[in-house]
Amino acid sequence: MEKPLFPGYFFVSFGADGRLQLLKTNNVVRIMEPRSDRELLHELAQIRRALRVDPTLGTCAALTKGRRVKIMAGPFMGIEGIVACMRGTAKVRLNVDMIGRAVAVEVDRDYLEIVD
Repeated sequence: MEKPLFPGYFFVSFGADGRLQLLKTNNVVRIMEPRSDRELLHELAQIRRALRVDPTLGTCAALTKGRRVKIMAGPFMGIEGIVACMRGTAKVRLNVDMIGRAVAVEVDRDYLEIVD
């Protein structure tokens, strides 16, 4: 049985008519609009790529501080996120800023390149 990665959230693109129809269903508590559609799509694409590598990944609180990095090698190569902690391996959080949630992946710290 599959469970949603972000329970309670449904990501959809619609125009003004679609918004009105959704609200009329009385099944929607609130519609959140991203600061940037492009940024949200990028964040969700990063998570989708990571889930293709490891479908067992779960969510955690989003990280607001830390270095932005790109994973340069290994199965998560090309994914960008924020470093949560570093020891032998690094935890890189893939944030969805709009909902304050993230997915964390572990990678060898040698695979990371600072983006900022």
